Amino acid sequence: MSGELTAAGVDPFDEEVYRAILTRHQASPADLAADLGHSADRIARALDRLREQGLVGRLAGSRRRYAAIEPQAAVTALVRTRAAELDQVQAAATRLSALFASAHSGRGEEIEIADGSEALGRWFVQLQQEAREEIITLDRPPYALTTSNPVEKTAMARGVQYRAIYAPEALEWPGVLGDIRELVRHGEQARVLPGLRVKVAIADRRLALMPLSLDLTRVRAAVIRPSTLLDALVDYWELAWRQAVPLDAPADDILAEDDRALLTLLVSGLKDEAIARQLGWSVRTMRRRISRLHDLLGAANRFQAGVIAARRGWL
Repeated sequence: MSGELTAAGVDPFDEEVYRAILTRHQASPADLAADLGHSADRIARALDRLREQGLVGRLAGSRRRYAAIEPQAAVTALVRTRAAELDQVQAAATRLSALFASAHSGRGEEIEIADGSEALGRWFVQLQQEAREEIITLDRPPYALTTSNPVEKTAMARGVQYRAIYAPEALEWPGVLGDIRELVRHGEQARVLPGLRVKVAIADRRLALMPLSLDLTRVRAAVIRPSTLLDALVDYWELAWRQAVPLDAPADDILAEDDRALLTLLVSGLKDEAIARQLGWSVRTMRRRISRLHDLLGAANRFQAGVIAARRGWL
């Protein structure tokens, strides 16, 4: 029954050719032309498309002969490719939506005002979805929306780094400390700083979302694009980060076994490539883990990290 693979991007005629070659061990365009009643040239073009999609392979030799790839593996790989393409389309839709909003709300301005909890929630989700490298935040109550952030784990899974500074008051809200510890286990770097008077989330240092007051009777937030104001917010966040204290998770969560192995290799003097090879990581992943350890330990370099870790009994 042709047409079942259309959703995966396979033309119905190409699927007919694919089904025909599945019944043979191998075949030439002429063989399939005789089976299907179409010209060999049309069959050959279909086979070339199927080959590009990973559904058939061309055999060695001067004659054009093809064999079908095992369908379960071939179609699964095709579906994954299609899903990745659809994800790109979804990302493009987000960017197009941003262009639409710009045309209808003066989005070209450095500062835009978002009114209401619903608008604030949409912007907070969009800011995280559009981030490519980093989200930095100042977090304190009260909360106009939920205290948890379901978008963060998804963003971290695709490589976005999160660094959050929490006011002590945030840790007093029910469930917040548990949520933070769970996010730390997934890669968030968390610190605590008393005296925070503002809340802000900044994506890639190019877009910020900042509530204009802590009064929940009227929720309004500023969406801030590249400007001296955004630069000032980033500088303020950096100052706060240096003054904040790392938020320790329970002792058995602070240092994973692979982090302990990383520290041991660091103090042994191995080069980056050798350490990454020993741990089965990429050099980029290894350096990101080293940066996280530096933050946990408050160390400026690898030597200091080793000394501090030894004093704490982590080695």
